[in-house]
Amino acid sequence: MISSNNASSGTIWQSGRLDAKAGPKQLLFGRMYEDASIELAAFKPGGRIMCIASAGCTAMKLSPSHEVVAVDINPLQIDYARRRFNGEPGFAGRVERILCLIRPLGVLTGWSPSRVQTFLELDNTVEQMEYWGEFLNTRRFRKSIDLLLSATLLRAAYADGFIKSLPGKFGSVMRKRMERCFERHPNRHNPYAHLLLTGKLSDMPPPPEAKDIRLVNGDAADFLENEPAASFDGFTLSNILDGTGDTYQQRLFPAIKKTARPGAVTVIRSISDLYASSPH
Repeated sequence: MISSNNASSGTIWQSGRLDAKAGPKQLLFGRMYEDASIELAAFKPGGRIMCIASAGCTAMKLSPSHEVVAVDINPLQIDYARRRFNGEPGFAGRVERILCLIRPLGVLTGWSPSRVQTFLELDNTVEQMEYWGEFLNTRRFRKSIDLLLSATLLRAAYADGFIKSLPGKFGSVMRKRMERCFERHPNRHNPYAHLLLTGKLSDMPPPPEAKDIRLVNGDAADFLENEPAASFDGFTLSNILDGTGDTYQQRLFPAIKKTARPGAVTVIRSISDLYASSPH
């Protein structure tokens, strides 16, 4: 594991916390809520890939067919990912604990545990949307999500830098994203639907190649600025740009361009929907 001593510039992630309080860094993510099949389809097998370590899920999925360098500014995430690569079980991070506090409130909107379980056992997207419309997308649910995802309430758990990156009417946006997911993917075999709605942290054994993943504790822009030119075939950067400003982006993108080999692909996710996969 290599640690960067450079001071990062313009990224809220350097605090290692979701809130704005002073205090020690926290493990933020016990799991990644990102479908790594996107990366597997975007990156040619055998390439060298730089990814955000986070909880280690994407790095592990890529490791059997790629050389992976996993970078994270939060040393607790690096430590956690390393332990998972070595086969230790995962556990809840700050995000999972927040969701655990929210889920029980679902019964007040008609989301009883039995209804949620029935929904998750469906294997037909048409049936899912019918069930969603009849039993889960209730008026109380819509109003509750709008309230819970309002900037006023989110400030209790998140720093202003994260709040500013959110799209307007965030509750409505998230409902539409959930519906888009349920409309496209059968629930029964969708681990992300189960993780979101029940908090079930399923543990798959790491592939043997996970032990070969290089872990780097440092800021992504710092790391890439110090890497050789044309040294990566792909980059998967999670939602690193949420909570950052123009100054940080003006460092990160040139660093990606410098270290990208011909045909390299970058995958960036964002709450704000401003970024998408794009070739260099």
